[in-house]
Amino acid sequence: MDANAFHSLHTTVLWAAFAVAAVFGALAQRTHFCTMGAISDVVNMGDWTRLRMWAMAIGVAMLGFHLLAGLGLIDATQTIYFNGRVIWASALLGGALFGFGMVLGSGCGSKTLVRLGGGSLKALVVFFVMGLAAYATLRGITAVLRDRTVDRLAVEMQPGSALPAWLAQQFGWAAPTTTLVVGVAVGLALIAWAAAGRDFRRSADAWLGGVGVGLTVAAMWAVSGWLGFVAEHPETLEPVYVATQSGRMEALTFTAPMAYTIDWLIYFSDANKVLTLGVVSVLGVVAGAAAYALASGTFRWEGFVSTRDTALHIVGALCMGVGGVTAMGCTIGQGLSGVSTLSVTSVLALLGIVVGALAGLRFQLWLLTRD
Repeated sequence: MDANAFHSLHTTVLWAAFAVAAVFGALAQRTHFCTMGAISDVVNMGDWTRLRMWAMAIGVAMLGFHLLAGLGLIDATQTIYFNGRVIWASALLGGALFGFGMVLGSGCGSKTLVRLGGGSLKALVVFFVMGLAAYATLRGITAVLRDRTVDRLAVEMQPGSALPAWLAQQFGWAAPTTTLVVGVAVGLALIAWAAAGRDFRRSADAWLGGVGVGLTVAAMWAVSGWLGFVAEHPETLEPVYVATQSGRMEALTFTAPMAYTIDWLIYFSDANKVLTLGVVSVLGVVAGAAAYALASGTFRWEGFVSTRDTALHIVGALCMGVGGVTAMGCTIGQGLSGVSTLSVTSVLALLGIVVGALAGLRFQLWLLTRD
């Protein structure tokens, strides 16, 4: 591939990623897909519909990822989640901090972008605070703290942290077959559990949100790992995944990309700052959510109602920025994209997020009872 063709592919990958993210934003706006909301519905109302929608999305994304790998279209070992070092403390503690923060901030990173597209100025504040906190945890003061504490608590898991690869090595099974069978089996189990709920089966939006969001994650794996894969870079002659920040295959995730979006906006005139898949995903979600909100007449300006409301959202945004980077992802980055690969680290991060969200809900209840 020559340099011109490579540049053209780079542009194509970015537009494809933007389109997939825009669909995600529109779907989330239409169906109220929200991890924090799903957990809150169960705790406060005993309603499992949105949690089943979330499980459906994971199952569909998992099926998509492992079918793509099974067909040889993507390499399952080349994701950012396939790592022999399982950072269990970072995943659990970072996930818990993120989960607690998303309750205070009225939603996770993806929900913040969706609400921003719907006219929420509260979400705009959360976006910038979360992005700055994430950047500090990537390269700044909290990055040093993270590196010297929780990141050092890890276990080695060979050949990688994906459960199918580990099982294949332990039992001497063929890795490609094991990856396909285990991924499809777990994905179908999650889909079956989601569909077992009567209220879920009766809700068209629940089906649309679960299946649709899951397909957007699978589609992003295809964009990044199949469309964007080049066997020989025209300059380095090495394999490369076009337009990714990590240089490896990526899917939807929003904590670190928020930081990179702010960085891109601030240093826009710097020729070294180029658009990446993560940055266009952030912009795509906002655009998709805004397009649906305007088309459906649900666009509404929203601001803070009190000083305490402002403070809680700022604290929540800080927790999400620090926690999301520490856990290597948010409810979408780890809870959907990461879990779709059956990464042990992602499962631990998801567990931490749920525990943190439950703690956040109890804290909100305490505030209400105190008032």
